[in-house]
Amino acid sequence: MGNYRKTEMVNLVIFVFGSYIDYRLQEIQPVLEKRFGPADYISKALDFDRYTSYYNDEMGYGLRGKLISFKRLIHPQQISLIKRLTNAIEDHFTLEGNRKVNLDPGYIHHAQFVLASTKHWANRVYVGDGIYAEITLMYIDGSLKPLPYTYPNYKDREYIEELMKIRELYLLKRKERL
Repeated sequence: MGNYRKTEMVNLVIFVFGSYIDYRLQEIQPVLEKRFGPADYISKALDFDRYTSYYNDEMGYGLRGKLISFKRLIHPQQISLIKRLTNAIEDHFTLEGNRKVNLDPGYIHHAQFVLASTKHWANRVYVGDGIYAEITLMYIDGSLKPLPYTYPNYKDREYIEELMKIRELYLLKRKERL
């Protein structure tokens, strides 16, 4: 039998995407920071449209996104509540029944990047409150590596580079807590 260990805190990351991402972020960032505390990193704009057209009818074209890291670390168990909160924020910012922005929360741990989802699939584990989680990237041999089921955008070098920057911030925050 193994011994129980204290759960390591993780770094909340939210991928915010939509049309006119810089404009949308001006609306959304204050709401996110009110809920989750100050952001400590915002990525450059990342192309999203080239990976899927799934959201185009609802959100338009030219979809781009930014990864936002939050200064305050969270307990990984909070990800289900956070996903429900981000869904409520999306609903608040709908226009004529269509989302203007999509918020995909997850977290960085030194060994992985985990995303939350409302959709069950074979690679996702139920974490409570109607929410599932998947390990999207694993830290192996000095970098975050995709898995066979990883969404195409998270397999992209630009996304991985931005997440690696967030991982470095997380490691510094983690060290400060020790």
